[in-house]
Amino acid sequence: MRLPDLEAWAIFAAVVEHRSFSAAADDIGLSKATVSKAVSRLEEHLGQSLFHRTSRRLALTEAGKPLADHAARIVAEARAAEEAATDAATAPVGRIRLAAPMSFGIASVAPLLARFLGQHPGIEIDLNLSDAQVDIVAEGFDVALRIADLPDSSLRARRLCSIATHIVAAPAYLAQHGTPKHPGDLSHHRLLHYSNLNGPWRFRRADGTDVAVRADGPLTANSGEALVPSLLAGLGIARLPGFIIGPHLESGSVVTVLADWPPPPIGLHLMTPPSRLRPARVEALITFLAETLVDPCAGR
Repeated sequence: MRLPDLEAWAIFAAVVEHRSFSAAADDIGLSKATVSKAVSRLEEHLGQSLFHRTSRRLALTEAGKPLADHAARIVAEARAAEEAATDAATAPVGRIRLAAPMSFGIASVAPLLARFLGQHPGIEIDLNLSDAQVDIVAEGFDVALRIADLPDSSLRARRLCSIATHIVAAPAYLAQHGTPKHPGDLSHHRLLHYSNLNGPWRFRRADGTDVAVRADGPLTANSGEALVPSLLAGLGIARLPGFIIGPHLESGSVVTVLADWPPPPIGLHLMTPPSRLRPARVEALITFLAETLVDPCAGR
């Protein structure tokens, strides 16, 4: 049986990461010629080109794109195996790449990380805050927090809690446009829509009746925070999670509408790459987040 050329796969992954043969060679401490030969060797074995090469740019071929994900997983698995062997006898140390939604990350995750880092002085965290759905494997994240109804995925996901969302409006908007009594009434209102929550707005009454409403209105944004100024200005009705809208509900600057038709809660998930092998530092962070991110979601 012919063994896989793991060195070539690892070098291919480095070239993909750096988008350059020269930069990959500098990072891994090999000559550019060695890097180029390793990729060529892999292409010859696979019988297909992995890169489009020009004097100005380097881009993956259609065949190379899915193989790049496999290469990243191979490298991640090897690193995890080595680190697991080392970590077994030592305190958790090293760098963790963590992705989280922007508003939730600032409000709920960042304060917890201060506690975690105080407990683990040998660990460093690279926190990436974005409401975009990151590719955990391709972008090299160890852990990601995601607020969503998750599709089927090869990633490992653990549901931490449910986050309530609220249908809200400023009193001035309701005074001018009236208060909807049924989700179907929203078709006659101006809706402020958070685009990362795909699809229509869904509602479920206590008796199990479901209603879906298409979101149309003057503002769509990929950040829930970006909707708040227009909401407070009385320009429409919004669907927002408690960690964003909670303070405004408490102050009375916005009020809940359609209280009898609450939108279904959204799950907060902790996601990791497919491998079961994880360094001790990553396991420590996963355990910490699983224990501490339950209460912040309660009642919101």
